[in-house]
Amino acid sequence: MPVARIMSAFDPLVRLLLLVIVLASVLPVTGEGREIARTISNSGIFLLFLLNGLRLPRNDVLAGIRNARFLLPLSAWCFVAMGAAGWMLWRIGANVLPEQVALGLLFLGILPSTVQSATAYSSLAGGNVAVSVVAAAVLNVTGVFITAPLLALLAGTEAVEIDIGGLERIATILLLPFLLGQIAQGWLGEWVRQRRRVTSWADRLCIGMAVYVAFSGAVEQGLWTLVDLQAWAILLALVAVFLLVGFGGSWLFGGLLGLARPDRVSFLFAGAQKSIAIGAPLAAVLFPPAIAGLLLLPVLTYHLLQLMLSAPLANRLNRQLQG
Repeated sequence: MPVARIMSAFDPLVRLLLLVIVLASVLPVTGEGREIARTISNSGIFLLFLLNGLRLPRNDVLAGIRNARFLLPLSAWCFVAMGAAGWMLWRIGANVLPEQVALGLLFLGILPSTVQSATAYSSLAGGNVAVSVVAAAVLNVTGVFITAPLLALLAGTEAVEIDIGGLERIATILLLPFLLGQIAQGWLGEWVRQRRRVTSWADRLCIGMAVYVAFSGAVEQGLWTLVDLQAWAILLALVAVFLLVGFGGSWLFGGLLGLARPDRVSFLFAGAQKSIAIGAPLAAVLFPPAIAGLLLLPVLTYHLLQLMLSAPLANRLNRQLQG
């Protein structure tokens, strides 16, 4: 499968994210408009997770849970090892970056994997596609439950204050629609899966709206003054270290587990990639826009760079397989 075909699946989201960042920088939504925009964003997030519940077959979720030899180490890598890396980079960044931007490195570390891109690159590299789909999907469901508590636990209550109201918003805006989608799957699941193009654009627009509202709040608080060129250079360096840990570590860990090559490739991409599709909604639901926008800077930076790295890496793995 040509790289151009793989990349075409992600270019629309990447372009959309860049567009909303520019739009939020030039025309941030403020005042009463922000509350209206946030309500629209939360409604979009509800729709996003409802579609996820409709699309993901229950049998796939159960199959992924039963594949403990793959799923348990992957979960440990994704949330524990990468979370530890995020914690260390947060502590380093706290001395040289704005507080909420540095905290975003920890938030990045405890996010779940992507679903679509991890599966696409695994396919290109000769990985086990079925395992990639199920494992990444199960990690996303798990991430909704544990990312927020992990963030509060690792950062401490002084840095992150997640109250009962925040957990209630997660349950109402993220978990409830997913469960409703699972319940309604027998009636609407196939109908939604047959309209993949429409639902993919719905996903992108919901994510884009969440990022736009978050960045609008951050811009109003002086985002581009707080994060100057020196801070951007430091952030890029720390994210580059994160990429090295994510991709290099997940490949080595897969080898230590003795996974067959197709499963090891799937472990690589599911273990190294981080999901903006979970990160943006979670940040938008848990935090005010001013904080969420700063928190998402490392996540967006990592997301864009992981796509740039994954395509040539998948091609190289594919050539090794063919050779």
